[in-house]
Amino acid sequence: MSEIITAGEPLVLFIADEKGPLHAVRHYTRYMAGADVNVSVGVSRLGHTVSFLTQTGEDPFGVYVKNFLNNENIDTTYVFSTPKYPTGFMLKGLSDIGDPETVYFRKNSAASKLTKEAVRQVDFSGAKILHLGGILAGLSESGYEATLALIEKARKYGLTITFDPNLRPVIWESEEKMIERTNEIACLCDIVMPNAKEARILTGQHVKEKMADFYLSKGVRQVIINLVEEGSYSKKKLEDGSFIEAAAPKYEVKHLVDRIGAGDGFVSGILAGMLEQLDDQALLMQGNAICSIQMQSLGDNDGLPTRAALDAFMKSVSLVSAR
Repeated sequence: MSEIITAGEPLVLFIADEKGPLHAVRHYTRYMAGADVNVSVGVSRLGHTVSFLTQTGEDPFGVYVKNFLNNENIDTTYVFSTPKYPTGFMLKGLSDIGDPETVYFRKNSAASKLTKEAVRQVDFSGAKILHLGGILAGLSESGYEATLALIEKARKYGLTITFDPNLRPVIWESEEKMIERTNEIACLCDIVMPNAKEARILTGQHVKEKMADFYLSKGVRQVIINLVEEGSYSKKKLEDGSFIEAAAPKYEVKHLVDRIGAGDGFVSGILAGMLEQLDDQALLMQGNAICSIQMQSLGDNDGLPTRAALDAFMKSVSLVSAR
């Protein structure tokens, strides 16, 4: 069994080859996307083993998803397929200013129809971490139930459970339900890893220490916040009831290309660091480095580094002091 088990929604990504509104673009280049796919790729490239649970359609996109994961050395034993629903995909434009135009085709996708019955087929023995994102739970009621089933099973096997809220308001029926269910899931996990914007929405707090305390007071063991321009922050509750904090500055981004996937890169660095038993400061530094590296690549996961590339980056690139 792999060290890490992840689950989520793979999306085939088409990025425009020319600038302009998507309706006018004639040519696209195909990539792979999906927050949990990105995390899995990042962890695998750093030399750790990952199993990915999802469902694709029995279509050419489904074949592409499985081939991509196999090529990234991600275990696809639990990539199920169905003839009833299609594999989701998305279009993304090119933009010099602000976030690029993005359109999703994921409603009633095969991944959104993943059920808790699929969870029963996953072998958790020998795994160390279950990592979840909030998208699967927001896609459908069955995705929500599958998320809860994964957490319940991971508890029985003694895995550390990590959670990235990955807020996507568009997939939820209301903001209230998004906040309620995301926080419900978060409080069932050991380590919660929101970015600063997500933490503000979910906790109603605006200071990082209070954001962390919101979850720590509800039984979460550690909160790691990607502060983006301000680096990152961690607060952990120890067994004796005391707390330990850590913070790390961001790395310089010399050539910003696309911010999408950078947060997933941050999470992959944290997860890999946990397996490597890094201390909290080193965890944050590794996550920050991968976040900066990914911002300098076009695809959602193309820039995620190997161990050698990450080490070289961290030795040669400057840190940016918090403002």
